[in-house]
Amino acid sequence: MGDGLAQQVPAEIGRVHLPVSPPGHPGINEGSLMSKTMTAARLHTLGTPMTLDTIPVPKPRPNDVLVRVKACGIVPNMANVINNWPTWFPHQPLPKFPAIFGLDPAGVIEEVGEAVINAKPGDRVYVSPLRSCGSCKACRSGQRSQCRYYTLNGYFSTSTDGQRIFDLYPYGGFSEYMTAPEYALVNIPDNLSFERAGRFGYLGTSYGALKNAGAGPGQVALIDGITGTLGVAATVLGLAMGLSRILGTGRDVELLKRVKALAPDRIEVIQLGERSTGEWAKSLTGGEGADFTISALGAKAPVATMLDSMKGVRRGGKVVNVGGVADDLPIDVKWLMDEQIQLIGSNWFTTAQGQEMADMVRTGTIDLSYLENRVFPLDRVNEAISGLKDRNGGFSNYVVCP
Repeated sequence: MGDGLAQQVPAEIGRVHLPVSPPGHPGINEGSLMSKTMTAARLHTLGTPMTLDTIPVPKPRPNDVLVRVKACGIVPNMANVINNWPTWFPHQPLPKFPAIFGLDPAGVIEEVGEAVINAKPGDRVYVSPLRSCGSCKACRSGQRSQCRYYTLNGYFSTSTDGQRIFDLYPYGGFSEYMTAPEYALVNIPDNLSFERAGRFGYLGTSYGALKNAGAGPGQVALIDGITGTLGVAATVLGLAMGLSRILGTGRDVELLKRVKALAPDRIEVIQLGERSTGEWAKSLTGGEGADFTISALGAKAPVATMLDSMKGVRRGGKVVNVGGVADDLPIDVKWLMDEQIQLIGSNWFTTAQGQEMADMVRTGTIDLSYLENRVFPLDRVNEAISGLKDRNGGFSNYVVCP
């Protein structure tokens, strides 16, 4: 797993906002710290604001790079993670405190380790937060998200083994510099701003879901939760991938109108509760149903909403889940068998898929100008995290620029 020792975050040299500085991780010797320092927003205790701390700039290990962070996207769920995580998922670890969060960083490579082959200083990159062991069967086959150590750097881990990864990579995007493995880098083109590159996590999650669905020209997609962050991303990417029609559901009528305006001749929308989503989808497809459904609902959505949309898929179709619902999903397995429906859980995306998206931006195949940047300096990170409640849904792009 990686090379060398874990890069533990040292105690801060200086700190603002709070009068007392808790000690850093054990084992760090003040005499060994590098002389160059940086500012990082760190969380010292769940449920409290992050503070700006002055800490040493890390040194990349042989297979790592050092990135100067230019922008870091904020996910809508960040506030819940730093306030409610133990209650929600007690067996899934967060990084050790004081912790540097920040899921979706983009920036410029400043330094490379001696074993780095292709990356070089000056490269503009998005840093995928997906971390894994690199040597298990899943990692060797290119399926890093299936690794038992799978962890989202600067966020949380879905594995009880994820703390090992956090110890190796403790620097998230809410800092001026961070280290990252070369395998996590996506080279971004000059026509993609760092601020919009900070949205690649959500874009990539939607792209990975579309790939798992086998999306392509001539197909019909049903996107449940089309007005949200994942839903709008899936719509923009699905159009670029050649989908002939996209059917979408949502609750906000004005946001539904904005989504339809992206491609009025190819997008149809309906407000949830107006009628059965499944019946509506089949009525628009001659009784066949959509080729696949992307379920991008929020964690508090009624389970009945997802069940309804699943019935809008054609025989032999796919249901790809990238969201969540409030309760367990009761599945009629006989219907699943009879209709030959595939139910697929899709989590994150590969670095190769991230590079495909960057290349699509470079060639103009996808246009990310729909994203409305809300840019905050690092000293307003707490405001940025708590401010994700505007009415622009998946069109808003909250970004912290260290």
